[in-house]
Amino acid sequence: MAKLNAAHLSAEEEADGFELLFNGKDLQGWKIIGPAEGWEVQGGLLVCNGKGRGWIRPEATYADFVLRLAYRISAGGNSGIFLRTSEEGRPAYQGMEIQLFDAPHAPLTTKSNGAIYDAVAPTEDPARPAEHWNAIEVSCRGPMVHVLINGREVIACNVDEHPDLKDRLKSGYIGLQNHRSPISFRKVRIKK
Repeated sequence: MAKLNAAHLSAEEEADGFELLFNGKDLQGWKIIGPAEGWEVQGGLLVCNGKGRGWIRPEATYADFVLRLAYRISAGGNSGIFLRTSEEGRPAYQGMEIQLFDAPHAPLTTKSNGAIYDAVAPTEDPARPAEHWNAIEVSCRGPMVHVLINGREVIACNVDEHPDLKDRLKSGYIGLQNHRSPISFRKVRIKK
């Protein structure tokens, strides 16, 4: 049986064309934007300890993809997943950011967990409480962006029809945000 945090693909994902972005051992293939002290590998997890600010990204850029990962955020924690972004300017506004935010029972806004940050509110927040693992899947195919948290769709958006998103990058880096809050990631995988 595979270790809980082990970086591996299921047979189904492998057959479907997924590849691992994080090997579970080190930061090979990743670039840190901002202070390096905020990122480390612990027990097979990609860990942001909350020191400094910035983000981390794999080497490749992506336009159309399905990204899957699991995250465990600290109480009151704030982070995000950047999509189709660049290293220039603010990544949440060059491309998009899927907000990761522990604010249970808060009203749903464009800054809620699962939102396309500052643009599209999620339909619900099915995230488990802080310090528990959550599965997230983000798919970008042409103008369509879908976000599922723990198997429930919270975003379905055509960015070409959204006034705040239509002129943003259509291809770029994927990134994980250091927003001065501890958060861990595991099983980071992608299908082009």
